[in-house]
Amino acid sequence: MISTVRSASAAALLVLLLAAVSPSSASESDHKFKEGESVTLWVNKVGPYNNPQETYNYYSLPFCQPAGTPAHKWGGLGEVLGGNELIDSQIDIKYRKNVGKSSICELELDESKAKQFKDAIENSYWFEFFMAHVGETQIDKNSDVKHLLFTHKKIVIKYNGDQIIHVNLTQENPKPVEAGKTMDMTYSVQWVETNTAFARRFDAYLDHPFFEHQIHWFSIFNSFMMVIFLTGLVSMILMRTLRNDYAKYAREDDDLETLERDVSEESGWKLVHGDVFRPPRNLVILSAVVGTGAQLAMLVLLVIILAIIGMLYIGRGAIVTTFIVCYALTSFISGYVSGGLYSRNGGKSWIKSMILTASLFPFTCFGIGFILNTIAIFYGSLAAIPFGTMVVVFVIWAFISFPLALLGTVVGRNWSGAPNNPCRVKTIPRPIPEKKWYLTPSVVSLMGGLLPFGSIFIEMYFVFTSFWNYKVYYVYGFMLLVFLILIIVTVCVTIVDQDDRLFPNQLLLWIHIDVLFGFGNSLRCGGLPGIDLVCAEDLQKHQM
Repeated sequence: MISTVRSASAAALLVLLLAAVSPSSASESDHKFKEGESVTLWVNKVGPYNNPQETYNYYSLPFCQPAGTPAHKWGGLGEVLGGNELIDSQIDIKYRKNVGKSSICELELDESKAKQFKDAIENSYWFEFFMAHVGETQIDKNSDVKHLLFTHKKIVIKYNGDQIIHVNLTQENPKPVEAGKTMDMTYSVQWVETNTAFARRFDAYLDHPFFEHQIHWFSIFNSFMMVIFLTGLVSMILMRTLRNDYAKYAREDDDLETLERDVSEESGWKLVHGDVFRPPRNLVILSAVVGTGAQLAMLVLLVIILAIIGMLYIGRGAIVTTFIVCYALTSFISGYVSGGLYSRNGGKSWIKSMILTASLFPFTCFGIGFILNTIAIFYGSLAAIPFGTMVVVFVIWAFISFPLALLGTVVGRNWSGAPNNPCRVKTIPRPIPEKKWYLTPSVVSLMGGLLPFGSIFIEMYFVFTSFWNYKVYYVYGFMLLVFLILIIVTVCVTIVDQDDRLFPNQLLLWIHIDVLFGFGNSLRCGGLPGIDLVCAEDLQKHQM
């Protein structure tokens, strides 16, 4: 009895469509061909199917090597950062010309090549120019493991007029991988006409039943109900807490005696109204974090909108390229928010604040990327970022992002840097009662973000599933709705949390959580970027 552990005989969809190389009429912009014109099949990378991040050059396995120096095709910045390296396979394919079973090469297996193929088969290696496995492993009744390598590639290409619409590949003719054998690697090409329009060619790769399942709509509805619940809570807090205070201060002058008595018995937020706008100790770090959070919030919103309008999921690396360009162009926002906040709180070292704001997020990503890149280089993975690409990214930051952050800081200091506190800060700090254990920074940080995460975790499931299961994520409309819901939930939770911290004398039945989304006003105090809330921990430390 033979049981298949991993079968790759089923037809698999090509990820990379065949592209033209003849400069006469075909081009990358319109993908139009003449009958009999050469069509290039680009090979890209191989790697374990269960780990999309572990990828290697296609010819790191001993496949048929093209003669001479094959042409390389380097894409945009995002494509290079994605670890793509397109190489001309030199397989002879002519537009609308069927090819019978033809030889690619004769592959002689020695001990080293056989071992490489066996390791690849056992790890279910797949190709990037088509979604398929190298081979399959079978176990016979004598418990002998057989490694089978597919030796024939059947390519079926659908076309409409002068454009390629869809490419399908089936691997056939598996043969045992044994040292000392010679395998005849073959291919065949069949052209089939279709009525599918060129603009709809990518629909074949979209998993509509998965992404448009009812559970996706249910998650949106669930998050929307959470928004209604939280906005109701916030409204009730503000009405119950502040209504009586407004009524007291709105009394007429003939009731001054009662007003003075009530003022002498102040409680809750009124006790700290003269301290809440006291500048924090780490003003430079706080300003940089708030400015970076404002930029990233706008960046995510902008990239999602562009993905909806421009269908960025079609192009290889288009999302990454858009993210980098938009980050550089939105650096003005981080400088403006950071500079204004720093100046309003009486900061003097604005240059230091500007440099930290401009470099906080990029240098953090660079540090993480440097470690990952070192590991990728050590293992020879295509995930390693070339040095030239690093230089390009640095140039974008140095000549676009940094100057815009500098400009934003200057504008923010002059336009929104004037102090606008609604009340005067007292000279002598007021002591703050010691908080209970569940309001300590460590506990609050651990519990922080529960509700915001609950509003987005279903969408994150779809995003990560598309990443690890080789699906194309295209429902950016859902992502936009979830992102807006996340912003509203974050605002509401932050208001509830900060209200609870500023009311030590009241018994509120709210969950004591903090919001870590958006980089907040500090890594502990939370809140959306651009919304100035007071951190009780910073206030207490300042007074101590």
